[in-house]
Amino acid sequence: MKKQVIIIHGGGVFVNYKEYIAFLKKQEINFKKNGGWKRSLGDKLGKGFEVIMPAMPNYSNAKYIEWKIWFEKLFPFLEKKVVLVGHSLGGIFLARYLSENKFPKKILATILVAAPYDDKKSIARSAGFVLKKDLSKIQDQSGKLIFYHSRNDNSVPFSCFKKYEKFLPEASFKELKGRGHFRQNNFPEIVREIKKLFSH
Repeated sequence: MKKQVIIIHGGGVFVNYKEYIAFLKKQEINFKKNGGWKRSLGDKLGKGFEVIMPAMPNYSNAKYIEWKIWFEKLFPFLEKKVVLVGHSLGGIFLARYLSENKFPKKILATILVAAPYDDKKSIARSAGFVLKKDLSKIQDQSGKLIFYHSRNDNSVPFSCFKKYEKFLPEASFKELKGRGHFRQNNFPEIVREIKKLFSH
């Protein structure tokens, strides 16, 4: 059986289509492959691991319902035990999905990196990335639930990390220093954590 890790990458959301068009006009084309530590995770984990990172639909102007449809297409290809990793918008996507739906396989761990937490002011609401007040279902089926955040994250405020800490007290919360929004090429802590999970 392959040691399977599923990564849900981040994305952007906009209040309306006009704002999205304005973003596209200002955005520069980048021919470099993005992904940083997410792209290299399979190499870092080594032999016996399979890392799957599906390209989520229209990630620059993401909608929860579209991501949900695409995410569920993975299910027939999953092993009996998996580790789920969500970065940024991918983090709140997994949080919402697991708070509302039964995942079909055993989750060894759910690792959420720099995950937003929806509130009334969040533009993520317009895209459907909204959490219910009761997050107990996440805790029940996520296996080991781990959050990583950096205090100097300029994309997702540190207050989001503290909100998850308040509502999911049984989870593990790891503050890392100077990582910003975790756009580095290396993430040794997550590599060690995943290897440890599959070693039992």
